[in-house]
Amino acid sequence: MTAITDLVIVGGGPAGCAAAVMAASVGMRSVLIEPDALCAKLRHIAAINNVVGGRASGPELTAAIAEDVARAGLCEVDLGARATEVRAHDDHVAVTTDTGRTVSGSYAVVATGVGPVSVSAAPWLTVAAGTDPPTLWGAKVPEAGAGFLLVVGADRPLGTFLRAHPALDATVLVAYPPEDDYKVDEVRGDARVTLLPVAHLSVSADGDSGFTAEWVDRDGHPCSGTADAVYVNLGSAPVPPPGDLVPDPSGYCPPDRQHPRIITAGDLRSARFQRIMAATGSGSEAALRAYYGLRGVQSAKHGGSPY
Repeated sequence: MTAITDLVIVGGGPAGCAAAVMAASVGMRSVLIEPDALCAKLRHIAAINNVVGGRASGPELTAAIAEDVARAGLCEVDLGARATEVRAHDDHVAVTTDTGRTVSGSYAVVATGVGPVSVSAAPWLTVAAGTDPPTLWGAKVPEAGAGFLLVVGADRPLGTFLRAHPALDATVLVAYPPEDDYKVDEVRGDARVTLLPVAHLSVSADGDSGFTAEWVDRDGHPCSGTADAVYVNLGSAPVPPPGDLVPDPSGYCPPDRQHPRIITAGDLRSARFQRIMAATGSGSEAALRAYYGLRGVQSAKHGGSPY
């Protein structure tokens, strides 16, 4: 089955949803393709402090965004479909999904975001076979009597996690490599946090529902300890769909590297701007770029009207 529209949106997070709403506001038809629910990751953020509009939690913000997309009218939402190929042509972009559908649009906004970095991708970390710690993102932890929690890596979800659990009665041990040194500033002042700057860390299950950690500190000294629970917090990596997207050396897909009819938005663009408001702004801007492209309006640097 083939559908033809003005704009194909790949990814239903904040950036993709913002693109759909903006496109509808200027009269553009769109098809939004998302393998999960709209803003599925956002639902797991219990506390949000960096968006305007008074939304205090991920579920509240998710519901508001979904309502906005539903009201958009000109957007068809195709949930449960994953883009398996994005191909750019001179006059259109074709997006194929794992449901056997092809959607062709004059432009495509690709906002598939990022996924968690795997343990195998961290050279400073060894996790024993049979030990399968969950990611900190969206983790549910008892509010009282949690004991010692070991968080492996100091990526941004750590600060969100601590804000979301203000009554957490636990010692949070944060083991992190040199490249995460700047990231601990957000949590350094939390009395529950003990920072463990490491050169290497090994984690294994001890057979008694707990975990053993052995690490080498930055001075080369061997250390060890135990924890009641372990959570992985190694950061994220871009997950562009196969096809004609052009990544940079880090795997991200900056807009200025793409075919003129493919516009990337949200976290897929860069590791530096991974914030909810930045994502929604970029999604809105991407839809406007497509709109001006359809109207033949060029950017100011090419002698046309500014966007």
